[in-house]
Amino acid sequence: MNNDMAQSTVVSRSRMSEVSPDRKAAAVNVEAAETFIAEKRIGERIKYLRLKKSMGLVELGRHTGLSASFLSQLETGRVVPTLRNLARIAMVFSKDLSYFFEPEPETLFRVHRRGERVRLPQTGADDPSYFFESLGYLVPDRQLDPYFAEFLPVKAGRAPKPHQHAGCEFLYLLAGALDVRHGEATHHIEAGDAIYFDADTTHSYVCSGNMPATALIVTMQHPLTARVQNGSSLANGTNGRGVRSISTGMLQPVAAKKSLQRML
Repeated sequence: MNNDMAQSTVVSRSRMSEVSPDRKAAAVNVEAAETFIAEKRIGERIKYLRLKKSMGLVELGRHTGLSASFLSQLETGRVVPTLRNLARIAMVFSKDLSYFFEPEPETLFRVHRRGERVRLPQTGADDPSYFFESLGYLVPDRQLDPYFAEFLPVKAGRAPKPHQHAGCEFLYLLAGALDVRHGEATHHIEAGDAIYFDADTTHSYVCSGNMPATALIVTMQHPLTARVQNGSSLANGTNGRGVRSISTGMLQPVAAKKSLQRML
């Protein structure tokens, strides 16, 4: 009996040693899969899709056939989903299964330090009447262009340079006073005033005080399609305070300085 037991023990150990590598590999694969899923933050992505649709766990459970408690554990990362369950959830939100495994897009966030900005003068003028700094030059494929502008007090013999361009602009006057000519009309604005206008009409601006005037300006390149019934632009429908700001030509990104020079 002792010999049989000894042989059985040897055989069992031998079998275990034969199976052990496979079992170890399986354990490693499971661990690797769980780590991969955790890194993809699938639970957070499911929760994001659910909340975006204002959907509760119970409602999502009805659509997928999964219990609300399971979905809750799934969102918090306490359970690992099977591909079948994940596919059910993806279908509810009209997503491909690959959505949960693709790299997450980076959140757009850029800081433009004051000391890193470049101050550029009015283009094409030997004696510039304003200077400007791009506040969005580090943002790729931006939908709008923000700027800081400084208008210098007028000098004798210096005439404003009118310009026009597609798109619309917004200007908030931080300090000082400006006289802005828009088409045939001239408007006066002071610190705290804001203007919004399409830029298709020729416009120019003159610092009307003894101190420089500063402004925050935002431009968009998209044409303004909305018009008032009389055919004039929406910007012209203001009550005498509506004013133009710096042109898009002046307000091009620093990296596009050559293009900016052609426009102004």
